[in-house]
Amino acid sequence: MVVRCPPPAMCFYSKLKGSGGKCRTCLVEISKGSEKDPRPMPKLQASCRTTVMDGMEVKNITSPKVIDARAGVVEMLLINHPLDCPICDQAGECHLQDLSYEHGKAGTRYEFQRRTFKKHSLGDYIQLHMTRCILCYRCVFAADQLTDSREHGILDRGDHSEIATLIEKNLKHDFIGNVIDVCPVGALTDRTFRFKNRVWFTKPVDAHRGCEKCCGEVQLWMRGDEVFRVTARKDEWGEVKEASNGKTGWICNECRFEKKHINDWVIEGPSKIDRHSVIAQGHYVGRVKPNETVEEVMDGVKPRIFLKIHDVSEVNKPSVDLSLIEGPAHSNDFITTNH
Repeated sequence: MVVRCPPPAMCFYSKLKGSGGKCRTCLVEISKGSEKDPRPMPKLQASCRTTVMDGMEVKNITSPKVIDARAGVVEMLLINHPLDCPICDQAGECHLQDLSYEHGKAGTRYEFQRRTFKKHSLGDYIQLHMTRCILCYRCVFAADQLTDSREHGILDRGDHSEIATLIEKNLKHDFIGNVIDVCPVGALTDRTFRFKNRVWFTKPVDAHRGCEKCCGEVQLWMRGDEVFRVTARKDEWGEVKEASNGKTGWICNECRFEKKHINDWVIEGPSKIDRHSVIAQGHYVGRVKPNETVEEVMDGVKPRIFLKIHDVSEVNKPSVDLSLIEGPAHSNDFITTNH
């Protein structure tokens, strides 16, 4: 079977057993069941839960039924999901953002008040924005399969369902930080990275270190020499990929949250980014730097800097590391004297 344009997936995750079949974004039309039974299936099928048969013919974006169904699913997902992309840390790498751009509509028919929840801190490193959650259950499966004792899950039913911990417990397992990587929206965010930078301003590079807990192979999100964020490496489908040493690609909390200095890592090189992603802007691999034309015009004399902004102003101090600031950067982090 040749897959030219894979269906979108918001809940299915091949590395998590039991995932899939909940978001309904991967609906496809099966025009031919198999060679033995060529009859088409009467209804649209969730591709993540449908068994592949020999000779099966599947219509994806070529089917008007599929396009209409996905538009309805996106409209349902956005009923309660807030459109706060300008302030969301997931902007630029949000699967729901891509899905709404490809299959969403310009307007909404929903006229009632949206569902809202209070923000919760699930420990020292994870922030929960339940208002953004689409109940894909990925984080529940990840916590259940990667940790010894799961302390969070789904509470209540229907439109009152929410991701929550038992009696406000914190999530402290060494691998609990992976729930951030599997979340397709901005419901679970890294508290050490919140409001520090935008992903399209950072440059992802592959790096590794000797770690006794996990594979130690990660992706560093850097700006200059500052490490703003550490995540697991992703494959072309946006899932955590296996490490080169044969271990699983899940990383521990020490690598993810505590190793934020460039000296902690061995840099392998720039990560390969899909050119269609907004993260790929200004991210060129294998480029050739042109010759400095100013030096050629001036017979080899390098240009002089007449004024350094740091000599006359305390704004944008080079000694301040934004990645190490607790919370959003404020003017007090740059200006120490009264003007």
